[in-house]
Amino acid sequence: MNGVRCLAAFVFAVSGVCAGGAELEQARKLYNLTEFEKSLQVLRSIPDRDGSVSELMGMNYFMQGEYKKAAECFEKAVAHDPANSDYALWLGRAFGRRAETSSVFTAPGYASKTRQYFEKAVQLNPRNQEALSDLFEYYLEAPGILGGGVDKAQALAANIARVDAAEGHWCQARLADKRKDFAGVEDHLRRAVEASPQQIGRLIDLARFLAKQGRFQESDQSFERAEKIAPNSPRLLFARADVYIKNGRNLGTAKELLQRYLSSSLTPDDPPRSQAERLLRQVRGS
Repeated sequence: MNGVRCLAAFVFAVSGVCAGGAELEQARKLYNLTEFEKSLQVLRSIPDRDGSVSELMGMNYFMQGEYKKAAECFEKAVAHDPANSDYALWLGRAFGRRAETSSVFTAPGYASKTRQYFEKAVQLNPRNQEALSDLFEYYLEAPGILGGGVDKAQALAANIARVDAAEGHWCQARLADKRKDFAGVEDHLRRAVEASPQQIGRLIDLARFLAKQGRFQESDQSFERAEKIAPNSPRLLFARADVYIKNGRNLGTAKELLQRYLSSSLTPDDPPRSQAERLLRQVRGS
């Protein structure tokens, strides 16, 4: 009898784990469709929340702009698995947003936590490209009193280049831009394209830079190269419309691109619909 009870308990426990796994997978799918609130509803129904559940809850809150709730979820994820680089990275991002949206009195504290968790994420996984890139941006933009500095960014850029050559050139372009060395910016952006010719993001970066320099024909050529690689990319549609609107050109085309963007299947990696809607209102009012 005891054996039967133990077997029944085992089957019940396994079925519970499988159910939780199915719910987590469903929530991930909803997150990837930018259905953040629906994803949260599924996650809230999971009784035993491990690090994966807490992380995904935090990611949903983050995308909704609920940065305090996001940070609380990521803290729970880190508590579940302190050695997880991605958990530390997301917690750093949440503190970064809190720094951007808080008062002058609390922002420095949140900014310091941002740096600490970005550094922790890189320490836990020195090949975590997203963590390396976020830490690089922090070092480049934050003042020295908050642990930033161009010298730190320069040193980190060398590490990034060893992990990803194209990303390393992008970092060097950012450093050159900081020095107002626009020839250096262009050189490294073009090298980034050469290092990763099928990544449309590199071509978009180059197109944006060329447009800022008033070199519109060359900018359009870079966009056209990206379009041949990924003709229906929402990211490309948005970027091209944004560049046209900022430079007051091809506004009819920009409107069409934004309409296509808003009818696309977006992911959390794409700019929010609200940004595209704002640009569309802007171009309609021009």
